[in-house]
Amino acid sequence: MLKVLILAVLQGVAEFLPISSSGHLVIGRDFLGLEDAGMRLDLMLHVGTLVSIFAFYRRTIVRILVNFEWLYVLKILASAVPAVIVYFCFHDFVDGLFSNTRMVGALLMFTGAVLVGTRYLPRGTKDIGFGRALLMGLGQALAILPGVSRSGMTLASARSGQTDPEKAAEFSFLMSAPLILGGMLLDLLKGDVATEACGLGWTELLTGAAVAAVVGYAALALLVKALKGKWFWLFGPYCLATGLGVLVFAK
Repeated sequence: MLKVLILAVLQGVAEFLPISSSGHLVIGRDFLGLEDAGMRLDLMLHVGTLVSIFAFYRRTIVRILVNFEWLYVLKILASAVPAVIVYFCFHDFVDGLFSNTRMVGALLMFTGAVLVGTRYLPRGTKDIGFGRALLMGLGQALAILPGVSRSGMTLASARSGQTDPEKAAEFSFLMSAPLILGGMLLDLLKGDVATEACGLGWTELLTGAAVAAVVGYAALALLVKALKGKWFWLFGPYCLATGLGVLVFAK
């Protein structure tokens, strides 16, 4: 249970802060000896962070549904296309990276360099058009690699177009929902989600999902504040230091 709770906290924090949840879960599982935890644990932790997205942006979701804002929905769907294409073309290669902790460290350093670079990008108040949504989608596709932060890449893409920070954050996390749901569906269709993994039962899994949801909600609120301020780039040095530490100390 303690190991599951640690991974749930990692998932909740790193899913939204630009420090790569996939990378931190690889490092965390390696450190805790849960490398073979199976898909059920990953699935339930992602369920938790998906709940936190829906809870944090509940008013926006209701507004979109009530006002039939189909253009916004189309932008979200368009942004998901690059990631879907990349996954189905390169999923074997990507899956292999999840067992390469050193590569995760190198990709974390790449994320750190991108985040530090956002310090020098001008701030703006623009809305998100289809072109910017597609560019953010390309950033999301790159983040399929473990160690590359999805929120970091999408928000850096938005920042490069001088997009309003709050609108960028809202779109960035809503655009992740179709991919999380699609990933959950794929995991279920694989069939190995239903098997026991490392002795983990439903008590541990549901507790992990709940913790990931609560921590994820708090992390999402923190990130929005970081975007409003001028310290979003400060997550970069953390990723650089963590990635370097992984490269030095990983087995």
